[in-house]
Amino acid sequence: MKKVSNDPNQSNSASNSSSLVRVEQAGTNDQNIQKVHAILLREKSEPSEGYKPTPIFLASIVTAVLCMGGVYAYNNSGDLDPLVYDHRYDPRLKSTAGVETKLSPEQFVAAGKRLFGTCASCHQATGAGVPGVFPPLAGSEWVLGNEERLIRVLLHGLNGPIVVKGNNYNGVMPSFGKVPGGGYNWSDEKIAQVLSYIRQDWGNNAALVTKEKVSEILKLEAARDKPWTQAELKAFE
Repeated sequence: MKKVSNDPNQSNSASNSSSLVRVEQAGTNDQNIQKVHAILLREKSEPSEGYKPTPIFLASIVTAVLCMGGVYAYNNSGDLDPLVYDHRYDPRLKSTAGVETKLSPEQFVAAGKRLFGTCASCHQATGAGVPGVFPPLAGSEWVLGNEERLIRVLLHGLNGPIVVKGNNYNGVMPSFGKVPGGGYNWSDEKIAQVLSYIRQDWGNNAALVTKEKVSEILKLEAARDKPWTQAELKAFE
């Protein structure tokens, strides 16, 4: 005959043990395990201090880019001369060991073309000028005519009315040479280069102007301190 215990504590302990068994059994089913795993997968790992090594392939790419950049900079640095960033600069014009480089006629005219950028704002890059305002240089009798007259115009400037290709103009051209009151103070060589260029472009075909010729005219007109007029320049047609 089974003995029945009257101890309440023993009864409660048995009841609790039975409940725990049921909980453990419920927690071990597949559905609950999947839920727990899903929660764990959503959790991110704690951040850690320190540095991770750079991948070898990435380090190789960076090294190759730096090497190619160094080679490019070396070949295109213009000897690290700041003038290389000036679009008007031509390293072929640079003196070597204090000796001035002798330019070919093509290089001389090319140097004048770069200088003409200052003149193009008035006479235009096409040499056509602006009708009624700035006279043309293309086909101009002033450009193709006597070089001594043309040199004087650029050295000292021109003031007052002037007739170019049958059309009247009345304005002021500034002086470009190293003369009293000059605004640009270009060297004799620069004067010769830009004049040679305008005598060779836009269909013009006149002889080049030499630096020596510019120096000669500048010496003859050393005392002049004002622009020329058309009337004064008639003597040099």
